[in-house]
Amino acid sequence: MNNEPARWDATVEALLAYAQGVRYDALSPAVVHETKRRVIDTFASALGAYAEPVSVMSRALAARTRSDQPARVWGSGIVTTPELAAFANGVMVRSLDVSDTYLGRSRGHPSDMTPGLIALAEVMHADGKALIEAISLAYDIYCSFCQAVDVNAKGWDQPLYTVLGCALGAARLLRLDAEATGHALSLALTPNMALAQARRGSLSSWKGCAGANATRNAVFAALLAKEGFTGPTAVFDGSGGLWEAIGRSEWPLPAAPMIPLTHTKSLPVCYHGQSAVFAAIELRERIKLDALDDIAEIHAEGYGAAVFMMGADASRWAPATRETADHSLPYCIAIALLDGAVTSASFAAARLHDPAVVALMQKVKVSEDPALSARYPEGAPGRVTIRLKSGATQWLEIRYPRGHEKNPMSDAEIEQKFHTMCAGRLDGERRTAALVLLRRLETVGDVSEVTALFAVA
Repeated sequence: MNNEPARWDATVEALLAYAQGVRYDALSPAVVHETKRRVIDTFASALGAYAEPVSVMSRALAARTRSDQPARVWGSGIVTTPELAAFANGVMVRSLDVSDTYLGRSRGHPSDMTPGLIALAEVMHADGKALIEAISLAYDIYCSFCQAVDVNAKGWDQPLYTVLGCALGAARLLRLDAEATGHALSLALTPNMALAQARRGSLSSWKGCAGANATRNAVFAALLAKEGFTGPTAVFDGSGGLWEAIGRSEWPLPAAPMIPLTHTKSLPVCYHGQSAVFAAIELRERIKLDALDDIAEIHAEGYGAAVFMMGADASRWAPATRETADHSLPYCIAIALLDGAVTSASFAAARLHDPAVVALMQKVKVSEDPALSARYPEGAPGRVTIRLKSGATQWLEIRYPRGHEKNPMSDAEIEQKFHTMCAGRLDGERRTAALVLLRRLETVGDVSEVTALFAVA
Protein backbone atom coordinates (compact mmCIF):
# COMPACT_ATOMS: atom_id res chain seq x y z
CA MET A 1 0.00 0.00 0.00
CA ASN A 2 1.25 3.47 -0.87
CA ASN A 3 1.77 5.40 2.37
CA GLU A 4 2.41 8.72 0.67
CA PRO A 5 -0.25 11.35 1.48
CA ALA A 6 -2.79 11.79 -1.30
CA ARG A 7 -2.56 14.86 -3.51
CA TRP A 8 -6.18 15.84 -3.76
CA ASP A 9 -7.78 17.82 -6.54
CA ALA A 10 -8.67 21.45 -5.82
CA THR A 11 -12.33 20.77 -4.96
CA VAL A 12 -11.48 18.08 -2.40
CA GLU A 13 -8.83 20.37 -0.90
CA ALA A 14 -11.40 23.15 -0.56
CA LEU A 15 -13.89 20.81 1.12
CA LEU A 16 -11.29 19.51 3.55
CA ALA A 17 -10.24 23.05 4.46
CA TYR A 18 -13.85 24.10 4.95
CA ALA A 19 -14.63 21.07 7.12
CA GLN A 20 -11.63 21.81 9.29
CA GLY A 21 -13.09 25.22 10.11
CA VAL A 22 -16.51 23.97 11.27
CA ARG A 23 -16.42 23.58 15.04
CA TYR A 24 -19.19 23.52 17.62
CA ASP A 25 -17.62 26.38 19.58
CA ALA A 26 -17.88 28.61 16.50
CA LEU A 27 -21.63 27.99 16.07
CA SER A 28 -23.90 30.72 17.35
CA PRO A 29 -26.66 29.90 19.86
CA ALA A 30 -29.19 30.56 17.07
CA VAL A 31 -27.57 27.96 14.80
CA VAL A 32 -27.42 25.43 17.64
CA HIS A 33 -31.11 26.07 18.34
CA GLU A 34 -32.07 25.65 14.67
CA THR A 35 -30.08 22.41 14.50
CA LYS A 36 -31.93 21.01 17.49
CA ARG A 37 -35.26 22.00 15.91
CA ARG A 38 -34.31 20.07 12.76
CA VAL A 39 -33.37 17.00 14.81
CA ILE A 40 -36.74 17.09 16.60
CA ASP A 41 -38.46 17.48 13.23
CA THR A 42 -36.48 14.54 11.81
CA PHE A 43 -37.49 12.18 14.61
CA ALA A 44 -41.11 13.33 14.19
CA SER A 45 -41.04 12.65 10.45
CA ALA A 46 -39.61 9.18 11.03
CA LEU A 47 -41.90 7.98 13.80
CA GLY A 48 -44.96 9.21 11.95
CA ALA A 49 -44.07 6.89 9.08
CA TYR A 50 -43.40 3.82 11.22
CA ALA A 51 -46.30 1.82 9.79
CA GLU A 52 -45.73 2.72 6.12
CA PRO A 53 -45.10 -0.42 4.01
CA VAL A 54 -41.67 0.74 2.85
CA SER A 55 -40.71 1.41 6.49
CA VAL A 56 -41.77 -2.10 7.49
CA MET A 57 -39.71 -3.59 4.65
CA SER A 58 -36.67 -1.52 5.58
CA ARG A 59 -36.82 -2.60 9.21
CA ALA A 60 -37.13 -6.24 8.16
CA LEU A 61 -33.97 -5.85 6.10
CA ALA A 62 -32.10 -4.18 8.97
CA ALA A 63 -33.19 -6.84 11.48
CA ARG A 64 -31.35 -9.56 9.53
CA THR A 65 -27.91 -8.13 10.37
CA ARG A 66 -26.25 -7.80 13.76
CA SER A 67 -23.16 -5.80 14.68
CA ASP A 68 -20.66 -5.60 17.53
CA GLN A 69 -21.12 -1.82 17.25
CA PRO A 70 -24.92 -1.66 16.95
CA ALA A 71 -27.18 1.28 16.21
CA ARG A 72 -30.90 1.40 16.93
CA VAL A 73 -33.75 1.42 14.44
CA TRP A 74 -36.10 4.04 15.86
CA GLY A 75 -39.49 3.03 17.19
CA SER A 76 -38.47 -0.64 17.38
CA GLY A 77 -36.29 -3.00 19.37
CA ILE A 78 -34.05 -3.66 16.38
CA VAL A 79 -30.31 -3.05 16.61
CA THR A 80 -28.16 -3.43 13.52
CA THR A 81 -25.12 -2.00 11.75
CA PRO A 82 -24.87 1.80 11.60
CA GLU A 83 -25.25 1.80 7.82
CA LEU A 84 -28.45 -0.31 7.91
CA ALA A 85 -29.82 1.79 10.78
CA ALA A 86 -29.08 4.85 8.64
CA PHE A 87 -31.08 3.31 5.80
CA ALA A 88 -34.07 2.07 7.81
CA ASN A 89 -34.39 5.28 9.82
CA GLY A 90 -33.80 7.37 6.71
CA VAL A 91 -36.57 5.62 4.81
CA MET A 92 -38.96 6.47 7.65
CA VAL A 93 -37.84 10.10 7.65
CA ARG A 94 -38.77 10.50 3.98
CA SER A 95 -41.79 8.21 3.63
CA LEU A 96 -44.46 10.79 4.45
CA ASP A 97 -42.75 13.67 2.62
CA VAL A 98 -42.94 15.85 5.71
CA SER A 99 -39.21 16.31 6.42
CA ASP A 100 -37.26 19.51 5.79
CA THR A 101 -36.28 21.00 2.43
CA TYR A 102 -33.69 23.29 0.87
CA LEU A 103 -34.38 25.19 -2.35
CA GLY A 104 -31.57 26.44 -4.57
CA ARG A 105 -30.58 25.78 -8.17
CA SER A 106 -31.18 22.17 -7.13
CA ARG A 107 -33.43 21.09 -4.28
CA GLY A 108 -33.68 18.31 -1.76
CA HIS A 109 -34.11 17.18 1.83
CA PRO A 110 -30.98 17.66 3.95
CA SER A 111 -32.40 15.81 6.96
CA ASP A 112 -31.94 12.65 4.87
CA MET A 113 -28.38 12.78 6.26
CA THR A 114 -29.34 13.00 9.93
CA PRO A 115 -30.20 9.30 10.55
CA GLY A 116 -26.73 8.27 9.38
CA LEU A 117 -25.03 10.86 11.56
CA ILE A 118 -27.10 9.87 14.60
CA ALA A 119 -26.27 6.19 14.01
CA LEU A 120 -22.54 6.93 13.95
CA ALA A 121 -22.78 9.24 16.95
CA GLU A 122 -24.50 6.40 18.78
CA VAL A 123 -21.85 3.76 18.03
CA MET A 124 -19.03 6.23 18.74
CA HIS A 125 -20.69 7.33 22.02
CA ALA A 126 -20.28 10.89 20.79
CA ASP A 127 -21.73 13.73 22.81
CA GLY A 128 -24.47 16.09 21.70
CA LYS A 129 -22.06 18.85 20.73
CA ALA A 130 -20.23 16.51 18.34
CA LEU A 131 -23.53 15.51 16.72
CA ILE A 132 -24.64 19.14 16.32
CA GLU A 133 -21.26 19.99 14.80
CA ALA A 134 -21.47 17.09 12.32
CA ILE A 135 -25.05 17.93 11.30
CA SER A 136 -24.22 21.61 10.79
CA LEU A 137 -21.22 20.68 8.63
CA ALA A 138 -23.26 18.21 6.57
CA TYR A 139 -26.04 20.79 5.99
CA ASP A 140 -23.47 23.37 4.86
CA ILE A 141 -22.11 21.02 2.18
CA TYR A 142 -25.55 19.82 1.08
CA CYS A 143 -27.20 23.24 0.91
CA SER A 144 -24.28 25.08 -0.68
CA PHE A 145 -24.11 22.42 -3.39
CA CYS A 146 -27.87 22.81 -4.02
CA GLN A 147 -27.45 26.56 -4.11
CA ALA A 148 -24.65 26.52 -6.67
CA VAL A 149 -25.08 23.44 -8.87
CA ASP A 150 -28.15 22.40 -10.86
CA VAL A 151 -27.74 18.64 -11.08
CA ASN A 152 -31.48 18.04 -11.59
CA ALA A 153 -31.44 19.65 -15.04
CA LYS A 154 -28.57 17.33 -16.02
CA GLY A 155 -30.53 14.18 -15.14
CA TRP A 156 -28.99 13.53 -11.72
CA ASP A 157 -30.85 13.17 -8.43
CA GLN A 158 -30.52 14.69 -4.96
CA PRO A 159 -28.61 11.73 -3.38
CA LEU A 160 -25.56 13.25 -5.08
CA TYR A 161 -25.37 16.04 -2.52
CA THR A 162 -26.68 13.83 0.30
CA VAL A 163 -23.70 11.51 -0.04
CA LEU A 164 -21.21 14.42 -0.07
CA GLY A 165 -22.55 16.20 3.00
CA CYS A 166 -23.11 13.05 5.00
CA ALA A 167 -19.64 11.67 4.21
CA LEU A 168 -17.98 14.76 5.68
CA GLY A 169 -20.25 14.73 8.74
CA ALA A 170 -19.61 10.99 9.20
CA ALA A 171 -15.85 11.47 8.93
CA ARG A 172 -16.06 14.10 11.66
CA LEU A 173 -17.94 11.75 14.01
CA LEU A 174 -15.46 8.94 13.31
CA ARG A 175 -12.65 11.39 14.14
CA LEU A 176 -10.90 10.78 10.83
CA ASP A 177 -7.86 12.89 9.99
CA ALA A 178 -7.78 15.02 6.83
CA GLU A 179 -6.24 12.23 4.74
CA ALA A 180 -8.87 9.66 5.69
CA THR A 181 -11.64 12.26 5.36
CA GLY A 182 -10.58 12.91 1.76
CA HIS A 183 -10.80 9.19 1.07
CA ALA A 184 -14.23 9.01 2.74
CA LEU A 185 -15.43 11.78 0.43
CA SER A 186 -13.99 10.06 -2.64
CA LEU A 187 -15.34 6.64 -1.65
CA ALA A 188 -18.78 8.18 -1.12
CA LEU A 189 -18.93 10.01 -4.44
CA THR A 190 -17.18 7.70 -6.91
CA PRO A 191 -19.63 4.75 -6.80
CA ASN A 192 -22.83 6.57 -5.90
CA MET A 193 -24.15 8.80 -8.67
CA ALA A 194 -27.98 8.68 -8.71
CA LEU A 195 -30.39 9.09 -11.63
CA ALA A 196 -33.21 11.67 -11.64
CA GLN A 197 -35.50 8.96 -13.05
CA ALA A 198 -36.37 8.31 -9.37
CA ARG A 199 -38.51 11.49 -9.49
CA ARG A 200 -40.02 11.25 -12.98
CA GLY A 201 -43.41 9.96 -14.13
CA SER A 202 -45.37 7.63 -11.85
CA LEU A 203 -43.28 7.48 -8.68
CA SER A 204 -42.13 4.25 -7.07
CA SER A 205 -41.24 3.54 -3.47
CA TRP A 206 -37.61 4.40 -4.31
CA LYS A 207 -38.54 8.11 -4.36
CA GLY A 208 -38.56 8.04 -0.56
CA CYS A 209 -35.60 5.66 -0.26
CA ALA A 210 -33.03 7.36 -2.49
CA GLY A 211 -31.81 9.81 0.16
CA ALA A 212 -31.67 7.09 2.81
CA ASN A 213 -29.59 4.95 0.49
CA ALA A 214 -27.17 7.82 -0.10
CA THR A 215 -26.80 8.24 3.66
CA ARG A 216 -26.18 4.51 4.05
CA ASN A 217 -23.51 4.75 1.35
CA ALA A 218 -21.89 7.77 2.99
CA VAL A 219 -21.69 6.00 6.35
CA PHE A 220 -20.20 2.93 4.66
CA ALA A 221 -17.66 5.09 2.81
CA ALA A 222 -16.52 6.73 6.04
CA LEU A 223 -16.18 3.32 7.69
CA LEU A 224 -14.15 2.11 4.71
CA ALA A 225 -11.84 5.10 5.04
CA LYS A 226 -11.46 4.43 8.76
CA GLU A 227 -10.20 0.92 7.91
CA GLY A 228 -7.69 2.33 5.45
CA PHE A 229 -9.46 1.99 2.10
CA THR A 230 -8.52 4.66 -0.44
CA GLY A 231 -10.42 6.34 -3.24
CA PRO A 232 -9.48 8.29 -6.39
CA THR A 233 -7.74 11.56 -5.60
CA ALA A 234 -9.22 13.61 -8.48
CA VAL A 235 -12.85 12.62 -7.96
CA PHE A 236 -14.14 16.11 -8.83
CA ASP A 237 -11.62 17.75 -11.15
CA GLY A 238 -9.93 14.83 -12.87
CA SER A 239 -10.69 12.90 -16.02
CA GLY A 240 -13.90 10.94 -15.40
CA GLY A 241 -14.60 13.03 -12.30
CA LEU A 242 -17.83 14.69 -11.20
CA TRP A 243 -17.40 17.91 -13.19
CA GLU A 244 -16.78 15.97 -16.38
CA ALA A 245 -19.95 13.95 -15.72
CA ILE A 246 -22.31 16.83 -14.89
CA GLY A 247 -20.55 19.89 -16.32
CA ARG A 248 -18.13 22.22 -14.58
CA SER A 249 -19.71 24.45 -11.93
CA GLU A 250 -18.40 26.95 -9.45
CA TRP A 251 -19.20 25.85 -5.91
CA PRO A 252 -18.63 28.61 -3.35
CA LEU A 253 -18.66 27.21 0.17
CA PRO A 254 -20.78 29.15 2.67
CA ALA A 255 -19.61 32.07 4.75
CA ALA A 256 -22.11 31.20 7.49
CA PRO A 257 -23.99 28.06 8.58
CA MET A 258 -26.86 27.23 6.26
CA ILE A 259 -29.12 25.13 8.45
CA PRO A 260 -31.30 28.16 9.39
CA LEU A 261 -32.07 28.63 5.68
CA THR A 262 -33.81 25.25 5.35
CA HIS A 263 -37.57 24.92 5.48
CA THR A 264 -39.66 22.63 7.67
CA LYS A 265 -43.04 21.27 6.59
CA SER A 266 -46.41 21.26 8.24
CA LEU A 267 -48.13 19.40 5.38
CA PRO A 268 -47.13 15.92 4.08
CA VAL A 269 -46.90 17.25 0.53
CA CYS A 270 -43.98 17.88 -1.86
CA TYR A 271 -42.57 21.25 -0.86
CA HIS A 272 -43.32 22.76 -4.26
CA GLY A 273 -47.05 22.31 -3.58
CA GLN A 274 -47.17 23.64 -0.03
CA SER A 275 -48.30 27.18 -0.92
CA ALA A 276 -50.99 26.05 -3.36
CA VAL A 277 -52.40 23.52 -0.90
CA PHE A 278 -52.49 26.06 1.93
CA ALA A 279 -54.27 28.43 -0.47
CA ALA A 280 -56.84 25.74 -1.36
CA ILE A 281 -57.55 25.07 2.33
CA GLU A 282 -58.14 28.77 2.99
CA LEU A 283 -60.28 29.20 -0.13
CA ARG A 284 -62.49 26.34 1.00
CA GLU A 285 -63.28 28.28 4.16
CA ARG A 286 -63.70 31.53 2.28
CA ILE A 287 -66.12 30.21 -0.34
CA LYS A 288 -68.19 28.01 2.02
CA LEU A 289 -69.74 26.07 -0.83
CA ASP A 290 -72.89 24.04 -0.33
CA ALA A 291 -71.49 21.51 -2.78
CA LEU A 292 -68.20 21.15 -4.60
CA ASP A 293 -70.29 20.51 -7.69
CA ASP A 294 -70.61 24.30 -7.85
CA ILE A 295 -66.94 24.51 -8.92
CA ALA A 296 -66.42 24.86 -12.66
CA GLU A 297 -62.60 25.09 -12.70
CA ILE A 298 -59.60 25.19 -10.37
CA HIS A 299 -56.47 26.85 -11.72
CA ALA A 300 -53.22 26.20 -9.83
CA GLU A 301 -50.32 28.42 -10.87
CA GLY A 302 -46.76 28.03 -9.69
CA TYR A 303 -43.09 28.48 -10.50
CA GLY A 304 -41.42 26.29 -13.09
CA ALA A 305 -39.98 23.65 -10.73
CA ALA A 306 -43.35 23.26 -8.98
CA VAL A 307 -45.18 22.70 -12.24
CA PHE A 308 -42.50 20.30 -13.50
CA MET A 309 -42.56 18.22 -10.32
CA MET A 310 -46.28 18.29 -9.54
CA GLY A 311 -48.25 19.01 -12.70
CA ALA A 312 -46.31 18.22 -15.87
CA ASP A 313 -47.04 14.51 -16.17
CA ALA A 314 -50.35 12.75 -16.82
CA SER A 315 -49.74 10.54 -13.76
CA ARG A 316 -50.43 13.58 -11.55
CA TRP A 317 -54.12 13.41 -12.57
CA ALA A 318 -54.35 9.65 -11.91
CA PRO A 319 -51.90 8.85 -9.10
CA ALA A 320 -51.58 5.11 -8.52
CA THR A 321 -49.15 5.32 -5.59
CA ARG A 322 -48.80 7.37 -2.44
CA GLU A 323 -45.47 8.63 -3.75
CA THR A 324 -47.13 10.03 -6.89
CA ALA A 325 -50.11 11.44 -4.97
CA ASP A 326 -48.04 13.59 -2.60
CA HIS A 327 -46.27 14.97 -5.69
CA SER A 328 -49.56 15.73 -7.47
CA LEU A 329 -51.02 19.25 -7.32
CA PRO A 330 -54.40 18.07 -8.68
CA TYR A 331 -54.67 15.37 -6.02
CA CYS A 332 -53.48 17.46 -3.06
CA ILE A 333 -55.69 20.42 -4.01
CA ALA A 334 -58.70 18.14 -4.45
CA ILE A 335 -58.12 16.60 -1.01
CA ALA A 336 -57.68 20.08 0.53
CA LEU A 337 -61.00 21.25 -0.91
CA LEU A 338 -62.87 18.08 0.03
CA ASP A 339 -61.50 17.63 3.55
CA GLY A 340 -60.21 21.04 4.59
CA ALA A 341 -56.88 19.44 5.53
CA VAL A 342 -54.17 17.20 4.11
CA THR A 343 -52.79 14.55 6.47
CA SER A 344 -50.97 11.26 6.19
CA ALA A 345 -54.35 9.52 5.98
CA SER A 346 -55.13 11.54 2.85
CA PHE A 347 -52.87 9.20 0.86
CA ALA A 348 -54.45 5.89 1.87
CA ALA A 349 -55.05 3.60 -1.09
CA ALA A 350 -58.82 4.02 -0.86
CA ARG A 351 -58.54 7.79 -1.30
CA LEU A 352 -56.51 7.45 -4.50
CA HIS A 353 -59.58 5.92 -6.18
CA ASP A 354 -62.29 7.83 -4.33
CA PRO A 355 -64.77 8.96 -7.05
CA ALA A 356 -65.16 12.38 -5.43
CA VAL A 357 -61.40 12.95 -5.47
CA VAL A 358 -61.05 11.67 -9.03
CA ALA A 359 -63.89 13.93 -10.25
CA LEU A 360 -62.51 17.05 -8.57
CA MET A 361 -58.99 16.41 -9.88
CA GLN A 362 -60.30 16.63 -13.43
CA LYS A 363 -61.31 20.25 -12.77
CA VAL A 364 -57.74 21.23 -11.86
CA LYS A 365 -55.53 22.97 -14.41
CA VAL A 366 -51.85 23.54 -13.61
CA SER A 367 -49.64 26.12 -15.29
CA GLU A 368 -46.47 28.14 -14.75
CA ASP A 369 -46.65 31.87 -14.12
CA PRO A 370 -43.34 33.55 -15.05
CA ALA A 371 -43.92 36.12 -12.30
CA LEU A 372 -44.02 33.33 -9.72
CA SER A 373 -40.97 31.68 -11.27
CA ALA A 374 -39.08 34.95 -10.80
CA ARG A 375 -39.72 34.75 -7.05
CA TYR A 376 -38.24 31.25 -6.73
CA PRO A 377 -36.14 30.05 -4.87
CA GLU A 378 -36.27 33.17 -2.63
CA GLY A 379 -39.87 32.13 -2.01
CA ALA A 380 -42.01 29.11 -2.89
CA PRO A 381 -45.10 30.89 -4.25
CA GLY A 382 -48.33 29.34 -5.41
CA ARG A 383 -51.66 30.73 -6.52
CA VAL A 384 -55.05 28.99 -6.70
CA THR A 385 -58.06 30.46 -8.50
CA ILE A 386 -61.50 28.84 -8.23
CA ARG A 387 -64.15 29.70 -10.80
CA LEU A 388 -67.71 28.79 -9.91
CA LYS A 389 -70.44 27.79 -12.34
CA SER A 390 -72.09 31.12 -11.53
CA GLY A 391 -69.04 32.88 -13.01
CA ALA A 392 -67.81 34.18 -9.66
CA THR A 393 -64.12 33.65 -8.87
CA GLN A 394 -61.99 33.57 -5.76
CA TRP A 395 -58.19 33.41 -5.70
CA LEU A 396 -55.38 33.38 -3.19
CA GLU A 397 -51.61 33.55 -3.56
CA ILE A 398 -49.13 32.47 -0.88
CA ARG A 399 -45.43 33.27 -1.20
CA TYR A 400 -43.95 31.75 1.95
CA PRO A 401 -45.79 28.65 3.21
CA ARG A 402 -45.77 27.87 6.92
CA GLY A 403 -42.38 26.39 7.73
CA HIS A 404 -40.47 28.47 5.17
CA GLU A 405 -37.47 30.20 6.73
CA LYS A 406 -39.32 33.52 6.20
CA ASN A 407 -42.50 32.13 7.78
CA PRO A 408 -41.06 29.62 10.24
CA MET A 409 -42.93 27.14 12.37
CA SER A 410 -42.64 28.08 16.03
CA ASP A 411 -40.90 25.85 18.56
CA ALA A 412 -44.35 24.95 19.88
CA GLU A 413 -45.50 23.93 16.39
CA ILE A 414 -42.40 21.77 15.84
CA GLU A 415 -42.94 20.09 19.20
CA GLN A 416 -46.65 19.58 18.53
CA LYS A 417 -45.67 17.92 15.25
CA PHE A 418 -43.34 15.67 17.27
CA HIS A 419 -46.08 14.70 19.72
CA THR A 420 -48.64 14.10 16.97
CA MET A 421 -46.41 12.02 14.72
CA CYS A 422 -44.71 10.01 17.47
CA ALA A 423 -47.90 9.19 19.36
CA GLY A 424 -48.35 5.89 17.54
CA ARG A 425 -45.02 4.54 18.85
CA LEU A 426 -44.10 6.50 21.98
CA ASP A 427 -46.33 7.15 24.97
CA GLY A 428 -46.66 10.65 26.36
CA GLU A 429 -44.08 10.15 29.11
CA ARG A 430 -41.44 8.95 26.67
CA ARG A 431 -42.22 11.71 24.15
CA THR A 432 -41.80 14.32 26.87
CA ALA A 433 -38.54 12.78 28.07
CA ALA A 434 -37.20 12.69 24.50
CA LEU A 435 -38.05 16.35 23.96
CA VAL A 436 -36.33 17.31 27.22
CA LEU A 437 -33.10 15.68 25.98
CA LEU A 438 -33.40 17.03 22.44
CA ARG A 439 -34.00 20.58 23.67
CA ARG A 440 -30.68 20.42 25.56
CA LEU A 441 -28.86 18.17 23.10
CA GLU A 442 -25.65 20.17 23.50
CA THR A 443 -25.44 19.02 27.14
CA VAL A 444 -25.97 15.30 26.43
CA GLY A 445 -22.83 13.29 27.16
CA ASP A 446 -23.67 10.29 24.95
CA VAL A 447 -26.11 10.39 22.02
CA SER A 448 -27.19 6.83 22.85
CA GLU A 449 -29.07 8.38 25.80
CA VAL A 450 -31.33 10.00 23.21
CA THR A 451 -31.74 7.01 20.89
CA ALA A 452 -32.53 4.75 23.87
CA LEU A 453 -35.76 6.73 24.29
CA PHE A 454 -36.76 5.76 20.73
CA ALA A 455 -36.18 2.02 21.34
CA VAL A 456 -39.54 0.29 21.64
CA ALA A 457 -39.88 -3.45 22.14
